[in-house]
Amino acid sequence: MKTSDFDYDLPQSLIANYPTDKRTSSRLLVKTEKIEHKSFKDITKYFKEGDLLVLNNTSVIPARIYGNKESGGSVEILLERVIENNQALVQIRSGRAPKAGTTIILDPYKVKCIDREDNFFILQFDRPPLEIFTKIGHVPLPPYIKRHDEDLDKDRYATVYEDKRLQDSVAAPTAGLHFDDELIKDIKKLGVKIATVNLSVGSGTFQPVKADNIVDHDIHREFLEVSPEVVDMVYATKKSGCEVFAVGTTATRALETAFMDEEIKGYSGYTKLFIYPGYKFKVVDRLITNFHLPKSSLLMLVSAFIGYDNMKEIYRTAIEKNYRFLSYGDAMLLKKNEI
Repeated sequence: MKTSDFDYDLPQSLIANYPTDKRTSSRLLVKTEKIEHKSFKDITKYFKEGDLLVLNNTSVIPARIYGNKESGGSVEILLERVIENNQALVQIRSGRAPKAGTTIILDPYKVKCIDREDNFFILQFDRPPLEIFTKIGHVPLPPYIKRHDEDLDKDRYATVYEDKRLQDSVAAPTAGLHFDDELIKDIKKLGVKIATVNLSVGSGTFQPVKADNIVDHDIHREFLEVSPEVVDMVYATKKSGCEVFAVGTTATRALETAFMDEEIKGYSGYTKLFIYPGYKFKVVDRLITNFHLPKSSLLMLVSAFIGYDNMKEIYRTAIEKNYRFLSYGDAMLLKKNEI
């Protein structure tokens, strides 16, 4: 299929720049045999006893830092990931790209640009990079949110079930932003089991697919962990005839990666799994997700899950009904319908 097959006209007015007042007050488009329009808090109606809800419990790093070159030019740094020897792979926005050897002032710290890899730069820190990002970093709102981060984002651009020990993502697993503690308690009361996986979300999640043919796309890699205990829970759920609900494309990629080799129980490592139409899902039966960017790998995953024509119908309906799109937008609950 062509990347252009996954293009659509997204009105700027439908991109949510702020979250709803309450997490669960966002809207929910439900697609089973038909399309329904609900509030997110109504999602409890779609679970049954014995189902499994899988959450990505990653935590977001304050991954954006503003600074200056010694020459005075302003610099914006977005962390991609920490590497070895107090070094970090980053994106840099500046009037002129820094050369190797350039010193960047991140008041009160100084770092040095030592190399470049494609669109990324390698910075040398004098201490663990996360120590600096944690102290002076900003919430890394996505590029389509046209404002600076505010105090509310520290709370709302994070899930209520994040594990701060796993502060390793530079973007939030946004399908999880709709859940609050009360809703999770209500879901548990239904006899639904809850499992957590960890997938470190990289900035590549926002990048459009640029190859003309989707099979030629080199998808970004992300680190994930799925424990043997979660694998056991999935097998038990399937054996009982119940369903696995994945909260977001990140939890979906984690689960599907972990079950690529059924001889291995659990998974810890990087994934470059690219899910597009034709992929056969091994684990996920229901997907909770937000509305995604045109030509994105996330939109292709949704298309693989429910079928291309269904995807087109859902997005057309969502635009007609003025659903809010992207990270702070509304959600969908989708039933698997691979075509």
